[in-house]
This record gives sequence, C-alpha cells and structure tokens, in this order.
Amino acid sequence: MDLSQQDWKAQLDRDQNAVILDVRTADECSEGFIPKAINIDIYKGQGFIYALDELDKSKNYYVYCKAGARSAQACQIMTQMGFENTYNLEGGFMNWKGDVAFSTEG
Repeated sequence: MDLSQQDWKAQLDRDQNAVILDVRTADECSEGFIPKAINIDIYKGQGFIYALDELDKSKNYYVYCKAGARSAQACQIMTQMGFENTYNLEGGFMNWKGDVAFSTEG
C-alpha cells in the first residue's frame, strides 16, 4: 500500500508492530537514513529475497528507497512472499521531512 509522507510517518508513529525497511544501496544509506531502519539492498537480487525470508512476516513493514519506485517493487515482492502488511513511502527518502540518522561506522 502506498502512503503519503505524512500518512506513512503518522501511522508508523502509532504502530507498535512496525519495522522500517530501507531498500537502498549502502552508498545511498551513507547519506542518511530514517532512524531504526534496517537496510536490505533490493539490487542484491536473490540475496534480497534470502534476507526478506529471514524477517518476521507478522510485523508491519514501512518500506522506503530514494524516490519510491524500488520500495513499491519491494512491497510487491514481500506481498508475494506472504508478508501481510507493507507500506510504501511515496516520494521516498529524498522527500522525507522526519528525523534522519547517520551511520557512525567508518
């Protein structure tokens, strides 16, 4: 399900069963990410599928990428894999107005 930036954040803030999933590349994540997000790069192909398979399908997944296209694709893949609730961030991280975290690694 596609949600506007405002709806995505509002719903996320109320959701006790939420997991934030960032499907961008490591390079993109180095520019900042939404706090508490886990990163699984959709460009990893089968590796992306394997990583998704390790996740708890009973959680609610709030998925984003840079502009919203890859995360929409990720939500479709996740739905096909049996995930019940996936929410795509319309407009992606480049339009994100909420908090941003930066990696302390490296």
